[in-house]
Amino acid sequence: MDNSYIYNRHSVRKFKDEEVSIDALKEIIKAGSYAPSGKNSQNWHFVILRGKDQVDKIASAIEKKNKDICDKISDETIKNKFLNGIKYQLTFKSAQTLILVYARKYTPTGYEELKLSGAPEEEIKDLWNTAPGIQGVSAALENIMLTAANMGYGTCWITGPDYAAKEINAVIGFEKEDYSLIAMTPIGVPLSTDFKRPPRKPLEEIMTIIE
Repeated sequence: MDNSYIYNRHSVRKFKDEEVSIDALKEIIKAGSYAPSGKNSQNWHFVILRGKDQVDKIASAIEKKNKDICDKISDETIKNKFLNGIKYQLTFKSAQTLILVYARKYTPTGYEELKLSGAPEEEIKDLWNTAPGIQGVSAALENIMLTAANMGYGTCWITGPDYAAKEINAVIGFEKEDYSLIAMTPIGVPLSTDFKRPPRKPLEEIMTIIE
């Protein structure tokens, strides 16, 4: 079995000054649309921003949000840590294309029934924590990233800027009822293919077999 397309995926943060064609993007998003989702809800929406001007608008919105937050924080240690962390939120800046990933609200199966049965609040909260709607959209994003890698493009799963979702939506003029920004990924030709993958945990640590 050839799983090289999985093992060859890397988190790419530096890109060549080359655009990804519309046809390639359509093929990549199509792969995302074939991911499984709870009740086949397909509760995803992908906004593709093309060109450095569009990407820079997102970066500026995040930077401004950071400053606005920090201006209201008096603890210098917390403030500086937050400010220093923005470089990790902006690892998409060198890309020509950015994919914003949105998810629609999704009520977990059994939620209403648990409420009607008088289940404890903690049990209901635990059900919400399973986030089935997010699971489906995450599967779609994984399909997107693996397909992109198989086509020679680099991507990087980013969730840090979600706190600036309101500002990002305003900048791009996008609004879709009941949908929320949950992640983003730059996509482009990697500047370098000299990747250093973080070590993976051994199977014995992450797998339990019950017979």
